[in-house]
Amino acid sequence: MNRFLQQRFILKVSLLCLIIAYFQINIFSQAIDVNKKLRGFDLYMDKILKDWNIAGAGVGIVYKDKLVFAKGYGYREYEQKQPVTPKTLFQIASNTKLFTAISVGMLVDQGKLDWDKPIHNYVPSIEFYNNDLNNSVTIRDMLSHRTGISRHDLIWYKSDFSRKELFERFKYLEPSQPLRQGFLYNNLMYVGSGYIIELLSSKTWETFLQENIFNPLEMKSTVFTVKEMEQNPDHGVPYNEKRDTTLLYKIPIYEDQQAVGPAGAIISNIEDMSNWLITLMNNGKFKNRQVIPERILKATLEPTVALPNSGLENKGYKEILNSFYGMGRFTLSYRGHFMTNHGGALPGFYSQVSAMPYDSIGVIVFVIGDQGAPLSNIIPYNIFERLLGLDLTPWSERGLKDQKEGKKLGKEGRSKSGAERIPGTKSSHPLTDYVGQYQNPAYGIINITLVDTVLQFDFHNMKLPLKHFHYDRFDTPNDEQWGLWTLNFTTNPQGSIDALYTSLDENQTTFTRKADASLSDPGVLAKYTGKYTIAGSFINMELIDKDLYLIAPGQPRILLIPVKLHTFRIKEFPDISIVFILENSEVKAFKQIDPSGEYIVEKQK
Repeated sequence: MNRFLQQRFILKVSLLCLIIAYFQINIFSQAIDVNKKLRGFDLYMDKILKDWNIAGAGVGIVYKDKLVFAKGYGYREYEQKQPVTPKTLFQIASNTKLFTAISVGMLVDQGKLDWDKPIHNYVPSIEFYNNDLNNSVTIRDMLSHRTGISRHDLIWYKSDFSRKELFERFKYLEPSQPLRQGFLYNNLMYVGSGYIIELLSSKTWETFLQENIFNPLEMKSTVFTVKEMEQNPDHGVPYNEKRDTTLLYKIPIYEDQQAVGPAGAIISNIEDMSNWLITLMNNGKFKNRQVIPERILKATLEPTVALPNSGLENKGYKEILNSFYGMGRFTLSYRGHFMTNHGGALPGFYSQVSAMPYDSIGVIVFVIGDQGAPLSNIIPYNIFERLLGLDLTPWSERGLKDQKEGKKLGKEGRSKSGAERIPGTKSSHPLTDYVGQYQNPAYGIINITLVDTVLQFDFHNMKLPLKHFHYDRFDTPNDEQWGLWTLNFTTNPQGSIDALYTSLDENQTTFTRKADASLSDPGVLAKYTGKYTIAGSFINMELIDKDLYLIAPGQPRILLIPVKLHTFRIKEFPDISIVFILENSEVKAFKQIDPSGEYIVEKQK
């Protein structure tokens, strides 16, 4: 290389170094600009906490690959006046979902799954309501809330079901709309996705996340259980506003979340979540290491279900337009800027993780108190507008107006509760006749007991007294935490209380009275089996797969449903009872009782 060319080369290299240095300085100066652009934000947050009457909040801001702002406001423990810090642990609730979706993506990357082929091809044990769904539903459908199956949250909420037991209840969930025809948010589909991770990786969902995400992202404070959370003294405590007042009171931290973990069990803080957000915003890289393949992140952003422009259509708000759900997060246009976000909600805790990746800005917000739930959106919007140099939208003022109107309407509505009661009625049976266990294959058991002279309701560890309303309807109090439950008991043709129905989630749900536990024992049922005869005709009683069936020649087999010891009913003919007759503990015959009379059918020796 001659001297002239050499000098030109050196000059180019020098210019390149200057350009790199300029951009490094510019990036650094812009990071400093974040604080300048947030002038007045502390005063705004002080006003927010006061206006919305919340105990505390935490805010973290990521710019490019750094956490440039992390601060707590108010108190993580309101009564003890312990402040929120960047290390304060919060339940992030449904912000867990993207962790699950990306973990599933890692299995797709390994060839163990395909986003768009039926999940049944890879996990034969999964069962939906019908074969059409079994042959069609994909993991993308499950992760994008487009299976057509509605929430059914009261299957898991406060229940003792294991993750496997929740997975096995999918087959009882009838779709509310056709597959891929709309957005129906469903936590259970994320439970199922987490269980699929376990089935295909031979590792629990928790272990898979710990090894593949938490450890490489140095999320050292992030945990899965409230017990682990409470071992760290710096954790949030939920305080809600007491209904119809401004009094803040402590509520229990929701703990029954492990089975539903893949939908919402992660507990983290601003510092750890900033590592997660940095990785999402930088195409899966953290500290120059590719922790998450970029193609997986892009897959979670692909629009799968369009959502209506409800803010524009209902209130004329133009800031948020064209929202879509991908897998584990939403995408939308916020005042012309591409945004991705997702919220999280458990009693007393709300979170929002959002980013404008093309603007290199990300925001993490935690809020304590159900009354401040809208702030998990309002605060990030305010931050983005400040950092982008936009005029500030009065989101808080809008939200407070809606909240005050809602509180007023709620109070007025509750004051009219019971207006439909028909006076002068009484229950059709003595209270002892309502006592028992009532079972639904999807939701489990409602237990009705009698304490002194008051019926008690117990469902998934939610326990409330029942008061007679009219006829065979009994109501619980309108509890601050668990709400109001209305139970309507039904009487069978034989005059016995045999079921109750109540409104759960989006449907009227029936719970059938559970028979004596011994009647699910094949050893007990076996004594009823054998050949019976009447007027020269033969009837067989057979035990098939732990159920007792009546089988007559040339007729379909009839399932006998246990009612009580020696007594069964027939689903198709509720006015027929089958009562077995015993002598010296041996079955001698059965008696068919129906509206036309009673008929003895003797057992052959």
